[in-house]
Amino acid sequence: MRVATDIGGTFTDLVYVDEKGKIGVAKSHTTPPHFEQGVLDVMEKSGIDQTAIETFIHGTTVIINALTERKGVKTGLITTKGFRDILEIARGNRPDLFNVRYEKPSPFVPRYLRQEVNERLNYKGEVLSPLNTEEIKEVVEYFRKEGAEAIAVAYLHSYINPVHEKKTIEVIKEVWPEAVITASHEVTKEWREYERTSTAVLNAYVKPIAASYVNRLNSKLLENKAKSQNYIMQSNGGTTTFGQAKETPINMVESGPVAGIYGAAVLGELIGEENIIAFDIGGTTAKCSLINKGEVKVSTDYYIEKNDRNAGYPIKVPVVDIVEIGNGGGSIAWIDEGGSLKVGPQSAGAVPGPVAYGQGGTEPTTTDANLLCGRLSRDNFDYSVDLESVRRAIKEKVADPFGISEEEGALGIIRIANSNMLNALKLISVRKGYNPKEFTLVAFGGGGSMHAAALAKELGVKKVVVPVASSVFSAWGMLMTDLRHDYIQTYIKRLFELEVSEFNQEWAKLEQQAFHQYKEEGVSEENILFTRFADMRYLGQEHTVKVPVPEGELTKDSLEIMTQRFHSLHEKNYTFKLEESPTEIVNLHLTALGTVQKPELPKLEVVNGTKDEALKEVRNVFYEEAGWRETQVFDRELLGPDVEIQGPAIVEEPSAATVLYPGQTLTVDAYGNLLIDTGVE
Repeated sequence: MRVATDIGGTFTDLVYVDEKGKIGVAKSHTTPPHFEQGVLDVMEKSGIDQTAIETFIHGTTVIINALTERKGVKTGLITTKGFRDILEIARGNRPDLFNVRYEKPSPFVPRYLRQEVNERLNYKGEVLSPLNTEEIKEVVEYFRKEGAEAIAVAYLHSYINPVHEKKTIEVIKEVWPEAVITASHEVTKEWREYERTSTAVLNAYVKPIAASYVNRLNSKLLENKAKSQNYIMQSNGGTTTFGQAKETPINMVESGPVAGIYGAAVLGELIGEENIIAFDIGGTTAKCSLINKGEVKVSTDYYIEKNDRNAGYPIKVPVVDIVEIGNGGGSIAWIDEGGSLKVGPQSAGAVPGPVAYGQGGTEPTTTDANLLCGRLSRDNFDYSVDLESVRRAIKEKVADPFGISEEEGALGIIRIANSNMLNALKLISVRKGYNPKEFTLVAFGGGGSMHAAALAKELGVKKVVVPVASSVFSAWGMLMTDLRHDYIQTYIKRLFELEVSEFNQEWAKLEQQAFHQYKEEGVSEENILFTRFADMRYLGQEHTVKVPVPEGELTKDSLEIMTQRFHSLHEKNYTFKLEESPTEIVNLHLTALGTVQKPELPKLEVVNGTKDEALKEVRNVFYEEAGWRETQVFDRELLGPDVEIQGPAIVEEPSAATVLYPGQTLTVDAYGNLLIDTGVE
C-alpha cells in the first residue's frame, strides 16, 4: 500500500492506493502545534492497516510556518571578513518606490550574532587568504555563550570552491560536537552572495525544528508498527528521504502546495490536456501555477514574504513557480478603515475555524458565506451547524454596516474572495503573456471546485476539470511523484570560447554526484533519469533564461542547438532576440529523478450512475446575477461516466462541492473527473 498525507492550514489530507489499485481518501483537522498528531488522526480515520504501508509520502507546512511565524531557533552566522552586513545591505531594488518610510526587511540573524573570520577566495575559487581556524574557535565559543542553537557558514565564492566552508565545519564540530551547522555550499552552489547567505541562514534557522518534527513523526509511525519507506515532498515537485529532509529542510518550504501542481500535470497527460492552470483553494490560502506543454516550471528565484510593499527574503533553492494568496475557506471577512470590505489574509484556520464549525469562531469567513448562499450543505460538515449563528455573524459584521441583506452580504464576501483569486490567476497567465483560452483550469482543494466555474468564466477559460478526490488532490499528487534532486552549479563561460570536452566533464561531475546520492538512498542506477538545463544570457545582461540542453555526449552541434533554443526562448520571454550578440552560460542545472512505481488511475465501473439516481435534493442557491434559483444537487459518487448536467446545479462529495452556474454544462469522463464547459466562446 502507498499512502500520502498532506498537512494544510485547516485540514490534514490522506490518499492511499492498495495493491489492487483501489484508491481511498480521508480528511481530518490539522492539529497545531503537534502536526504529527493530525497525520495519525487521519490514518486512523481512513481505517487503513498501517502495518501494510510500503511507501509513505508526506507534505508539510512546518517549515513555511516556522519562517513566517519566526519560530525557528537562535542562529549565528560566520562569514568572510568585510561581509558581516550582507543580510542588512541586501539588494538596492525597492518594491515600494515612493514610500519614504520604506524599511528593508529585518535580518533573521541580528548583527551581534553575525561574525567575520579572515579567509578569502577569488572568483575562480583560488585561495587568496588562508582560513584562520583560531578565529573560528573564538566565534563558536561566543555563539555558545550567547545561546545560539544553530550556525550558518557562508563565505565568498564558496559556490565554486567550498574548501574553507568544509574546514570550518570540521573546526566547529571539534569544539562543539552537538552544533547544528549549515554551510552555504550544502544548500546551493549558485552565485549571488546575498541570496546564498540568506538561504544558508534560513536553512540553519529551521533545521532543528525540522529535525524535531521529522523525528517525532518517524517515531509515531514506528510506534504504529509501520515498516514503510518514508519520503517527504520537496518544493521542486519531487520527494526526498526523511534523512535528507532533516539536513536541508529549506527544500520543503513549499512542500504541500507543489504536489497538487505536479498532480495536475500528471492528470493533464492522462486526459490529453498539456496546457493547464492548476488552481488549489484550501482552508487558509489559494495557490495557482501554469503548466505549459506539460512542463511544470521550476525556478530558484523564490522569496518568502515578498509583496508590493516588502522586498521579502530570497531562498535560492528550486521551487515550482507558484503564486499563493491568503484567501481560502477560512479567510475572514472584515471592513477596513476606509469602509471597504476585505477578505483575508487573516484566517480562522482549524481552531477556532469558521462560525459554521461551532468551535468558538465569531468572524464570518468564505465558508460561512457559501453556506448561507446555499452552495454548501450543513450536512457536509463534521460539526452540527447552527445556521442562525452564521447568519448573525454575517449580518453584524458585513450586512448591517452596508445596509444590505445577509444574503447580499454573503455574496459580497464570495465576490471579494473571487476577485482576489482572479488577480492571482492573472499573475501566472495574462501577465506572463499566455492566453487563458488556450488553457484548461484544473481545480482542487476543499474550495477549488466551488469557485472554479465562476473564475474560469471571468478569466476566459473554456474548460474546468474537477479531478476525482479533488479535496485531497495534493496528497494524490504525492503518490504520482518521483524522488527528485536538483544539482545547480554556477559555471560562467562564453559559448564561443567553450571547450566541448570540458563542458561534458562538468555534466559528468554533476551526474556522478547524483548517482552517489541516490545510491545512499537505495535507488538503483537504471531507475535514475537526467534532464539538463543551462541558464543562459546575452553578454552584458544581468538575468538569464533557462534553456534545455540536449541529452548524451555534447558536440559543437549541440552548442549550436542550445544557442538557437536560447534565442527563441529569450524572444518568448522578453519579446526580442539579438542573434548577432554573443551568448554565455551562467549556471548548469541537472534534474535527477529516481523513478518509482506509481498507481494507475482506474476508470469508472459502468454500472447504474444515472442522473436521476444521483439527484439528492433540490434547494435554493443564491447566484451573482440570477439571485435565488432552485438548483438540483447531485451526489458525485453516484454519477456514472458520460452523465451530462445542465447548470445551475451543484455536485456534492464528502468534503467538497462543485458549483455549476446557469448556462454551463458538466459531464463525467471515464475516470470520474468532472468536466465543465464554462460557456466561454
